[in-house]
Amino acid sequence: MRLLVLGGTEFAGRAVVEAALGRGWEVTVFHRGRHAAPQGARALRGDRTAVDGLAALDEDPGRWDVVVDTWSSAPRAVRDAARLLRDRAGRYVYVSSCSVYTWAPPAGYGEDAPVVEGASPDAGVTDYARDKRGGELAAVDAFGADRSVLVRAGLLLGPYENVGRLPWWLNRAARGGPVLAPGPRDLPLQYVDARDLAEWILGAAEQELSGPYNLISPQGHTTMGELLEACARVTGGSAELRWTEPEVILDAGVEPWTQLPVWVPPHSDLHDALHSADVSRAVATGLRCRPVGETVADTWAWLRDIGGTAPQRPDRTVKGLDPEVEAKVLAARGV
Repeated sequence: MRLLVLGGTEFAGRAVVEAALGRGWEVTVFHRGRHAAPQGARALRGDRTAVDGLAALDEDPGRWDVVVDTWSSAPRAVRDAARLLRDRAGRYVYVSSCSVYTWAPPAGYGEDAPVVEGASPDAGVTDYARDKRGGELAAVDAFGADRSVLVRAGLLLGPYENVGRLPWWLNRAARGGPVLAPGPRDLPLQYVDARDLAEWILGAAEQELSGPYNLISPQGHTTMGELLEACARVTGGSAELRWTEPEVILDAGVEPWTQLPVWVPPHSDLHDALHSADVSRAVATGLRCRPVGETVADTWAWLRDIGGTAPQRPDRTVKGLDPEVEAKVLAARGV
């Protein structure tokens, strides 16, 4: 198989490249050159946001079985690339997001749930949900519904994470001492290891799938307790998890999802939207999710290899809770 990845040097895109190389595929990476391409991939340089930024692709004679695009900004960048490649590639896989669904999707929502309005494949930067939906429309417009795959990813974790969620929890656990652990301990979570997302994408290309897929683990694949206990375990076991009721956390003004990454309160629109999607289509077509302990251990190993500080995307908010705020909340509950 011949694969072209638009991006391919960070997080999900990098996971796709490494998985494809592991299968013996011929891989080309088109990127801006800010990070090194994985060893074994052929690299083309260009900036999709610049005038003539696709020149390297336009001039290259290559043809590909599948294109994977992880773009998450102005939809017109997807439009331009997809139009350029529609006669040179068999299939276009666009890594989208469950954020494209109209807020707030109900628990158990599938791929037929309503999507946001006002998105356009010709748009510049709008907001995350409409940017991703516009990217979907651009892919379908160029490749048709039968040659495009819309990967509606949920929460992504794993090595190379550049958003700051799991790396923050790992570094917090490594500091040790009492840790504000947002309850309930058995709160069900959905996420997908970027490597499992990558394997599903490659399998989808081989199966010549098309259409939208919610790409996230089955509901309750793990719990908040299992996730944080794995973090405490792999970092040496000096962290003392102090499980705290959601009401205490919210009353203290702590923001779910951002200040306490991954966590959102149960029985809320946030939990239904982020941890309650129907993923039966993806599972039926090959999605397999590794145990949470493996994701946590591998992410910690990667984090230590790079010195403990994870890369941070400049277009994403910084995650994590200030130590002073954490101490105050713990003190308020008598810890």
